[in-house]
Amino acid sequence: MKTIQLVVPEVLLLAPAQSMAGVERRSQFLLALKYFELGELSSGQAAEMCGLSRPGFLLEAGRHGVSVAELDPEELETEFAHA
Repeated sequence: MKTIQLVVPEVLLLAPAQSMAGVERRSQFLLALKYFELGELSSGQAAEMCGLSRPGFLLEAGRHGVSVAELDPEELETEFAHA
């Protein structure tokens, strides 16, 4: 993996109990999440990028409103039939 440097507004550090390390972790996760959402990274690659396990990343993605599975209408019907 390669390393890049990001410039972030200081306002991100003004939140109560927010540290530079916390902003860095959150930024890595959100960037990985967006690349995953755009289909540019797999869930495994995105998880590795932000230092989470794949199941942990998928759980957090869902919590952030990002769909972790794209099902066509027939697949959705099958899933609901077996739910």
